Amino acid sequence: MARGHGRRSILGATAAVLVSLPRQPGHAEHRNAAGPAPRDEWESFRARFVTGDGRVVDTGNGGISHSEGQGWGLLFAEAFDDQATFRRILAWTRRALARPQDRLHAWRWQPGRARPVEDANNATDGDIFIAWALSRAARRWQDPDLALLAGEMLRDLEALCIRQVDGRTLLLPAAFGFDHPRHVVVNPSYYVFPAFPGLARLRPAGPWKELTAEGCRLLRQARFGPWQLPADWIQIDRPHGAPRPAQGWAPRFSYDAVRVPLYLSWAGLTEEPALAAARLFWGGEASSRPAWTDLDGRAVAPYAADAGIQAVAEAVTATRRPGPRFPPLSEARSYYAASLLLLSRLAVAERPQLAL
Repeated sequence: MARGHGRRSILGATAAVLVSLPRQPGHAEHRNAAGPAPRDEWESFRARFVTGDGRVVDTGNGGISHSEGQGWGLLFAEAFDDQATFRRILAWTRRALARPQDRLHAWRWQPGRARPVEDANNATDGDIFIAWALSRAARRWQDPDLALLAGEMLRDLEALCIRQVDGRTLLLPAAFGFDHPRHVVVNPSYYVFPAFPGLARLRPAGPWKELTAEGCRLLRQARFGPWQLPADWIQIDRPHGAPRPAQGWAPRFSYDAVRVPLYLSWAGLTEEPALAAARLFWGGEASSRPAWTDLDGRAVAPYAADAGIQAVAEAVTATRRPGPRFPPLSEARSYYAASLLLLSRLAVAERPQLAL
């Protein structure tokens, strides 16, 4: 299909979506009256991690930027109705990370390099967050061009990053490098469950609704060790292999997988075993929560979880008391910890009431 024809088709579909939905203050399907977070926390995040031209800086990783951070920045700006910052972040993202062959984005931009983008591969979760933020912003600010770009991104994600493997619909971490002749590698935290309903409305013929069921099915099979937690990276051997921790990565519930229970809770998938397992693992006092655990049960981190992981733990465990006890953003010393904290606040504000 020629891009011009596809663009017109998507424009018609996304315009219909916008017309059919009333203007709402953000992602209002499940938004609670309290709002996403105190405004000053967003302003602090913006001052610390967002440059004047819209680059979201990963302060804990050499000052790089990546599509994940740009997507989270767009999501936060939309949630706080900060259209000016949203436009700046989007402009930098499209200028610096856009791939010429499709509507996806290179995963990493490195400052101080002659070629800041040395690897043009995408990161599927970053592109999902960008598309989700665009679709939300299109509704909030009644901008069909944003919905158009989101729809085009989803079309390319469907073509490049979603595979049928031995009867499974799998979300690959990127367009290249994870689908091998003898196995497939998947990152469970790339299944952004709260995004899928909105993406399915934008692309009704796409697999986004199906990915909720398929992702939950995968997670029920991909839990390991005495705590029965998901791994940061999992491997599925062909043909018809059971999921197992992926070779080449530490078999841990840590940096990536901590987002899995957050996304399940955010989407209202409260009966999923991976969420229940995380609640048990994090159920003690905050000071006793480790930063990670090996999935063979032989070791946990010798230091406590940082403010970001503490925020995730509060968001998923504090379901039967007045509310989570989130650490202040000032305690989040890095971009990633601060992002997890804001994501956790947003998740609690937006998850269905039945999850509370």
